[in-house]
Amino acid sequence: MTATTPATLTTRALLLDMDGTLVNSDAVVERCWRRWAERQGLPGDEVLKVVHGRQGYATMAVLLPERPMAENLADNRVMLAEETADLDGVVPVPGAPAFMAALASLPHALVTSADVPLSTARMGAAELPMPATRITAESVGASKPDPEGFLKGAAALGFEPADCVVFEDSEAGIQAGRAAGMRVVGVGPRAAAFAPDVHVMDLTGIRIERAADGTLTLTFD
Repeated sequence: MTATTPATLTTRALLLDMDGTLVNSDAVVERCWRRWAERQGLPGDEVLKVVHGRQGYATMAVLLPERPMAENLADNRVMLAEETADLDGVVPVPGAPAFMAALASLPHALVTSADVPLSTARMGAAELPMPATRITAESVGASKPDPEGFLKGAAALGFEPADCVVFEDSEAGIQAGRAAGMRVVGVGPRAAAFAPDVHVMDLTGIRIERAADGTLTLTFD
């Protein structure tokens, strides 16, 4: 794992993306979106460059800007069902089990573009505990890179945006965290290109200490 300066962050709460951050679901995402791309006559490699981080309908709107949104929403429902049923290859990101165990008694929330069934299925397949606070596709009116999800996550935990740190892997997610006024830890190879406050290749080696006043210190080895 590598981390860029600063090697430590202080915060009061953590907001965690799921896909690419806690759970490696790339195999499923690629299978489902390549099928969709073929149906639309789009090159699969180009589609895969923009799918990460957003809700499906928002990705479709980027790729097919003239298409009626009703068609995107209908396709999104089909996509969610396909992804929820396909758990082959869904595994935790390295270090995620220990990381989540360290957060068990600390303020944290899942903020994901997946819906409730998909996030439940993928966290279960990766054998990761579901945070008590979860912001999903059903919780928001706008997809990442809009900051709504992260702002709702902070509010649900009872913290100001400046008191939260976001863990994200995608461009859309990192932009959403920044737009929410939060610092961002970029996780994995995709995140490095988008200048997060700290970049790590995975979740191994992250240490979390809680002070008496509730302040959390994150140290990145």
